[in-house]
Amino acid sequence: MIIGSVSENRNLEKRVAITPEISKKYKSLGINICIVKNYASHLGFKDEDYSKEGVEILDNNKDVILKSNLILQMNMLEDNEISLLKENQTLIGILDAYLNEQKLKSLAKNKVNVFSLELLPRITRAQAMDILSSQANLAGYKSVVDSFAYFEKAVPMMMTAAGTIPAAKVLIVGAGVAGLQAIATAKRMGAIVYATDVRIASKEQVESLGGKFLMVEESENFETEGGYAKEASTEFKKKQEELLKETLKKIDIVICTALIPGKKAPLIVKKDMIQAMQTGSIIYDLAAVQGGNTELTKADEIVENNGVKIIGEKNILNKLPISASNLYAKNVFNFINNLYDEDKKNININIEDEIISKTLIK
Repeated sequence: MIIGSVSENRNLEKRVAITPEISKKYKSLGINICIVKNYASHLGFKDEDYSKEGVEILDNNKDVILKSNLILQMNMLEDNEISLLKENQTLIGILDAYLNEQKLKSLAKNKVNVFSLELLPRITRAQAMDILSSQANLAGYKSVVDSFAYFEKAVPMMMTAAGTIPAAKVLIVGAGVAGLQAIATAKRMGAIVYATDVRIASKEQVESLGGKFLMVEESENFETEGGYAKEASTEFKKKQEELLKETLKKIDIVICTALIPGKKAPLIVKKDMIQAMQTGSIIYDLAAVQGGNTELTKADEIVENNGVKIIGEKNILNKLPISASNLYAKNVFNFINNLYDEDKKNININIEDEIISKTLIK
């Protein structure tokens, strides 16, 4: 079996799906790899680094797609590349199954095997393959580091002969994987950290990291069976809005991480809340790619309103592409290892396996 991976638009995506280190593991399974030349040179991974591991270097994306049994990507292929896929080929990546539903179903109808990895179930056996958690961990960390860089005051409390500088107050909106990592990072850097989430179960996790959980009184639990947040009720949103409006007046930095799979990001921080915040405050919105958690968020832009900076980060992992690529490559190898039949030297699509059935586009 041959696995191929092609270059993506490097202005939009700097991560890669195959690293030289992981190429060695594929070879140990008897799987051959081919990539396009200069595939990861922007990350410092030279073609020679891949060649040493037995990877074949081809001239262009088309040659890679036509030669491969399985195409492994970060994101969806371009339309002209999709047209090259043929029956019994396999495409694997973070394919945004909700946004690209029609394209993916069309491929499946043409008997191309398509696996969208963001659909992985939250079960113990899938943890080593969980691309969302590994990438979200990095995003949560980086969002804090970046927001502190924009903040023009010291973050930890400092006691000096000239007086005391108070610790910065940070609010994390959404206590999923990214939010929890943001809490941990902000605490390590000396901030006072608050967090809010629609899932009551997250309260214990927030407090275990030293954060203070802001909970709407008499709130119900808005959580799916898979552990993800779901859309809250109108009544909850109203109560949350009142709580946030008062809280934000004393907050220096807000990290927004609230997302609902397959839907527009929930609007949580309204314009009037932002205008009531202190001058010099920072809002860092990781949900910008799905519309943002604030009313003023603009993807890949910094908006300033009443002295408050709102940073709409569309793909923060482009700022940590080496770490993100290493983690993603390992996650995907574990997924393919589960899918691969060493005896037959090909993939085995066992629909009874929950990992396979949940990620396979039908």
